[in-house]
Amino acid sequence: MSKDWEQARALAYEAGRQAARPSEVVALPDADGRTLAEPLRALTDLPAFATSSIDGWAVRGPQPWRPVGRVLAGGIAAPIDEDGSCVEIATGAMVPVGAEALIRIEESTRDASGLVSGRPRSAPEWRLPGEEAHKDEELLPAGTAVDPAVIGVAATCGYEVLTVHRQPRAGLLVFGDELLTAGTPGAGRVRDSLGPQVPGWLRRCGAVIDPAAATGPVQDTLEAHLAAVRGALEDNDLVCTTGGTMHGPVDYLHPALAELGAEYIVNTVAVRPGFPMLLARLPGADGRPRFLAGLPGNPQSAIIALVTLVAPLLAGLQGRPAPVLPQVEAATDVPGRGDFSHLVLARLDRSGRSATPVGHVGSAMLRGLSNAQGFLVIRPGTQAAAGDLVPFLPLPLIAGERP
Repeated sequence: MSKDWEQARALAYEAGRQAARPSEVVALPDADGRTLAEPLRALTDLPAFATSSIDGWAVRGPQPWRPVGRVLAGGIAAPIDEDGSCVEIATGAMVPVGAEALIRIEESTRDASGLVSGRPRSAPEWRLPGEEAHKDEELLPAGTAVDPAVIGVAATCGYEVLTVHRQPRAGLLVFGDELLTAGTPGAGRVRDSLGPQVPGWLRRCGAVIDPAAATGPVQDTLEAHLAAVRGALEDNDLVCTTGGTMHGPVDYLHPALAELGAEYIVNTVAVRPGFPMLLARLPGADGRPRFLAGLPGNPQSAIIALVTLVAPLLAGLQGRPAPVLPQVEAATDVPGRGDFSHLVLARLDRSGRSATPVGHVGSAMLRGLSNAQGFLVIRPGTQAAAGDLVPFLPLPLIAGERP
């Protein structure tokens, strides 16, 4: 029986979460695109000491002030002990103990004897210890996708390494004797468009996959399917297949899964396009489960299967939170598909708050996908009128990239 679309996504995520692998420690530069396995906490107050925000003078007592020293970024400032004294200070330098104000260099003067005069601004010109964070404060929770900004925060705190979830490895098998891997389509054969593009989508979901990972077309026999699936499962946590998810005369995926002792997590989803998708769990030789995601052969349907089942599964495997869909405004009326969820390719406006369906959206077409940023989700038994708020399923970004 087909699963409800939202239920299918939840099942895929939970399957991944339960199978998440142990964490590992990596150097900061290698953490980009990974996922925090532990909260990121401040190792000290940030800043750790009072820090000048300007180039100028640190002063004590009434003016004019007599210069008694200089402190640069990275240096240790000696205290200012006497009223009427000042210290030349650089941006980022430690503010001396005893300083009562900072004067900007461009807003100060020096007389012939070298005494400094000026008026401090009303707002302090330095950052106080703990202004950004206090020692042991949680800055980012476990499950945060690591990007360059997160790496920067970690470096500011004093980290050299981060504890992150292991990245799942993925492979791809392309089924279909009718497919060409080079040249133009014709004479009853079509060009394979999924083998070249699916690895990129998988990387954007956080998986490790070789750029030339696609194997196939796998011959349309049960023996060839079994050999290909067994081989791919040896090295990968997840294997995606394209085509063969129905029960036609040359569809051997289901018989192969039965032979391999697979357990279906999802077997077809009540969604249009893309309903003949599947997600199965298979036993691994090392005791860890492996997963196989069967993507339909029609290109748009395959991508819908990928964002429906594969993206949540990979989020779970990486310890990331379950994806939550934002709400956007439908720019036009959008029909429903009866008892099925309807995923409608759409493009966001500049504000990101309104989405317009795009054209060329047949399940075998990719032109619409290339002009879209995601899908409007129309729930079963409903339709959307222009102006209605509707869930929006974004296409995967580069792993760790902010929306």
